[in-house]
Amino acid sequence: MSRSLRLVIFDVDGTLVDSQGDILAAMRAAFDRAGEPAPERDLILGIVGLSLDVAIPRLAPTLPGDVQGRIVGWYKEAYMGLRLETGVEQSSPLYPYALETLKALHAVPETLLGVATGKSARGLDKLLEGHDLRSYFVTRQVADHHPSKPHPSMLRAALAETGVAPENAVMIGDTSFDMDMAQAAGIAGIGVAWGYHRPEALRSAREIVPDFRALPAALDRLWG
Repeated sequence: MSRSLRLVIFDVDGTLVDSQGDILAAMRAAFDRAGEPAPERDLILGIVGLSLDVAIPRLAPTLPGDVQGRIVGWYKEAYMGLRLETGVEQSSPLYPYALETLKALHAVPETLLGVATGKSARGLDKLLEGHDLRSYFVTRQVADHHPSKPHPSMLRAALAETGVAPENAVMIGDTSFDMDMAQAAGIAGIGVAWGYHRPEALRSAREIVPDFRALPAALDRLWG
């Protein structure tokens, strides 16, 4: 008897790729153009995963809405400029063993891979093209089409697109937003220890893996 389809959904920044250098630089550039002091490093990394229209008001709650909106645009402009300067592989390098793990999971016929990210469709496309990963993911959920994490809209759409039951899906991510989104969607969440939120913040995670090599065994424990 064939196994049911399973869906493994990955966050991007802080989970698949380490883009913190460009995130920090772009955010500082955007606040500088606004004539405002940039938030501290930990505060900036703490909002990674949220859609920008939610993240910027959290970082600058006292600024007028129109200024917050301009910072969003300036951040996007600075981020794209940095990536054009250095290229995707240097700008947003894959974490160790990420590619090997994706290849191994992709090789299993019953396992589908997806992405749920606070990036825009344009930003995700550029990233996947730069790392030659487009063919790995059958469902790609982005900020353009959904409320910000931790709203479960992205995961519900991924389940609907693939026809996978919630009990056969899992969200892999580095932030509390990812784990809370998974819980809200009724699927399991596996946290990663190498990202932008401290592991102890991932309270909704089923478990936390120390590096990519530990992920296949964690999936086996999840699904027996």
